[in-house]
Amino acid sequence: MDSHIAFASLGLSPIAISVGPLDIRWYSLAYIAGIIAGWWYLLRLLAQPAAPMNRQQADDLVFYATLGVILGGRLGYVIFYGPEMILHPLQILKLWDGGMSFHGGAAGVSLALILFARRHGLEWLRVHDYVACTVPIGLFFGRLANFVNGELWGKPTDVPWAIVFPGSHDGLARHPSQLYEAGLEGLVLFAVLAFLFWFTDARRKPGMLVGVFLIGYGLARFTVEFFREPDAQLVGFAARTGLHMGQWLTVPMIAAGIYLVAAAWQRSVDHPAQVTRSQ
Repeated sequence: MDSHIAFASLGLSPIAISVGPLDIRWYSLAYIAGIIAGWWYLLRLLAQPAAPMNRQQADDLVFYATLGVILGGRLGYVIFYGPEMILHPLQILKLWDGGMSFHGGAAGVSLALILFARRHGLEWLRVHDYVACTVPIGLFFGRLANFVNGELWGKPTDVPWAIVFPGSHDGLARHPSQLYEAGLEGLVLFAVLAFLFWFTDARRKPGMLVGVFLIGYGLARFTVEFFREPDAQLVGFAARTGLHMGQWLTVPMIAAGIYLVAAAWQRSVDHPAQVTRSQ
């Protein structure tokens, strides 16, 4: 036990800055950083030939995507991980307390992108392709924030890098599964999508990039869940079904990704897309 890392010794705090009575948390800054960095990278992608939208439309897209990830992420958490919150509606509004579901956020963003594409007369599938390339950036920052918060830790282990998290109560060293997810869902998935975008013709095959994202995220999340403790309120569910809720939710993502990649081979964009100006 003594050879393991004590989380308290890392000097981390969920609060980044305190301004009077206002506490600014790393979790909030992670969302802001993910949105800003994702928007910057999206503009770089759109500067390449065959882009599905123009700069003005991309700026409008940020609002749709942000709204989708916040509403979808929170509602997804309530539905999949905390249905008891429905009995306490005000609790749902307390975003600063944490509790966001990636799967819900992904559904919310997807719906927002479809509405955005319809409003601007764009190809919704190609819009998804470009946005999918930016999502791992937000996932990376989000998982780092989970680690700083000392939440969503892994199962007990004796690996040299195991950490004793203060909220585990049993005092056992555990996998820093938040960092595993930051690496796989963030860095590795970003690298794969960046390679496909910049060095292949994947961006000219509608559905290819978002399909690869769904498969990559699904496999990464499914794998890391084996090293992660299930949410406290879902321990019984994991015991009954043999898999965590997060794993079950990745199954349709992987299936959808395989379909999109297979279908993308039949499609191509041979010339720059004609985009309309914002109304």
